[in-house]
Amino acid sequence: MSSSEVSPAPTDRDVTAHAEIRRRIDTLIEALHAKDLDTIARCYTRDVVSFDIEPPLQHAGIAAKLDNWKRVFSVFDTVRYEMRELRFTIGDEVAFGHAFARLHGTLTHGAATDGMWVRVSYGMRRVDGVWLIAHDQVSVPLDIAGGRGVVDLEP
Repeated sequence: MSSSEVSPAPTDRDVTAHAEIRRRIDTLIEALHAKDLDTIARCYTRDVVSFDIEPPLQHAGIAAKLDNWKRVFSVFDTVRYEMRELRFTIGDEVAFGHAFARLHGTLTHGAATDGMWVRVSYGMRRVDGVWLIAHDQVSVPLDIAGGRGVVDLEP
């Protein structure tokens, strides 16, 4: 789009879809804080595919996604999840988005951790009128020369 072009005004459907998706992400964040696996499960499709920060390369299906969160919850006494710059592009039945996120809190042995900022991408599907996460990916930039993830960056 050139600088002289104007974006079309959002439709009521666009505004509604953005609000619904934002509520879904907010529900996920609240469920993470509460370590509420049932509510977390309701944020995802049953066949979710997740490329998460830890191995394996892929977590396929809701059971694998929840197992991953169970591992996280086993090392955290309190969980905080922060998200910045969440943006979505939304179609009739699918949407994709991205943000920066940080998982932090108090570990089970009592130490506080500031965590690290990561990049998060979401693929969402509208299922029976409800926006659900069908795919997510969490990553950090790679220092190619050193072969290590860069975990000290902030948005």
